[in-house]
Amino acid sequence: MNFVFISPQFPSHYWRFCAALKENGITVLGIADTPYEQLVPGLRDSLSDYYQVHSLEDGNAILRALGWFIHHHGAIDWIESNNEHWLAQDAWLRTMFNVRTGPQLSVMEGYKRKSAMKAMYQKAGIKTSPYIMAENLDDTLAFARKYGYPLVAKPDVGVGANDTYRLRDEGDLRAFFAKLPLTSYIIEQYVYGEICSYDALIGQHGQPLYETGNITKVSVMDIVNEKLESIYMIVPEVADDIRDAGRRTVAAFGVKGRLIHFEYFRLTRDQEGLGKTGDIVGLEVNMRPSGGFTPDMINYAGSVDIFRLWADMVLHDRVFLQKDRRTFYCVFVGRQDVRAYVHDHEEVLHDWGHRIMYTDRMPEALSGAMGNTIYLAKCINKDEVDAFVDYTCKRLA
Repeated sequence: MNFVFISPQFPSHYWRFCAALKENGITVLGIADTPYEQLVPGLRDSLSDYYQVHSLEDGNAILRALGWFIHHHGAIDWIESNNEHWLAQDAWLRTMFNVRTGPQLSVMEGYKRKSAMKAMYQKAGIKTSPYIMAENLDDTLAFARKYGYPLVAKPDVGVGANDTYRLRDEGDLRAFFAKLPLTSYIIEQYVYGEICSYDALIGQHGQPLYETGNITKVSVMDIVNEKLESIYMIVPEVADDIRDAGRRTVAAFGVKGRLIHFEYFRLTRDQEGLGKTGDIVGLEVNMRPSGGFTPDMINYAGSVDIFRLWADMVLHDRVFLQKDRRTFYCVFVGRQDVRAYVHDHEEVLHDWGHRIMYTDRMPEALSGAMGNTIYLAKCINKDEVDAFVDYTCKRLA
């Protein structure tokens, strides 16, 4: 089997996907814009061949790379990057080379546009917040009069909370339109809820092979805009209603053969037209693995190797899970430098080092959404999670 992996060097831990493929006897062919000698040793050891392009944005260069691989290794069986940025390009390449083991270009509208995602959620029988395209101020003012403030404005195509705004009143709305970006925006009713995700490995026939999820108390939009602590956790078992919603969404989108990260709100108050407290409302879909440190957190929480499970899906369309494996909560806490905390970094390590699996300082480009100093802790129950969060996030008055 020949597997072309696009951009295997970024994010930095993606070499582990390639290593797992190689362990399964799969020929891994890498394409990236990084010189071969600068690849990490684990990635170099995992690749059977490598083609460097001057830019991964150059479609013609990617086509030449694939032609090189076909000439030297034969037909291509998979093309994948597991990366949001290259999602449409991956689909274009599959369509061009008739590689059927992944989504084709024809489905990218629903995979990329938040407005199109809403229609697919509704096809799955899952409510979403009402929205309007940000094209006309008068129409949007009428929308605001109907649904009230705050509203949320975000790019129709975008990742995470980048360039996302909470519009608290008419003044915010008018100011937003006064400097409306060139990119297409949607404006939607604000949803009061905590974010719950369905993170799953989906088999080649659309069947769930491994399911987990996270719970996020504070939205990334508020973390970025208000400099709040970033806190979320991978749970030992996904809630039944989130599992049901996730599976219905998988079926509606026709997902096959990939890792996914679907997001939902669990309402924290009754909202007219959306539901009662505790109900599930669709937020958005991500047709790739959850970003950041979440793959590692999935491994810690489930006592699994998600990279190996994914490679087993590619080769066998099934996974091999250890019997009687223990499960945990894995919590992420990102502290902000602009906040003063009761317990400094050394105290956190001293008192919680037995639970902390990883800690690091984030580069400035990532600190807005993740915090400046981050901790990953593996906890035995929810009470221990709460104690760890309370300890690390307790601020000085």
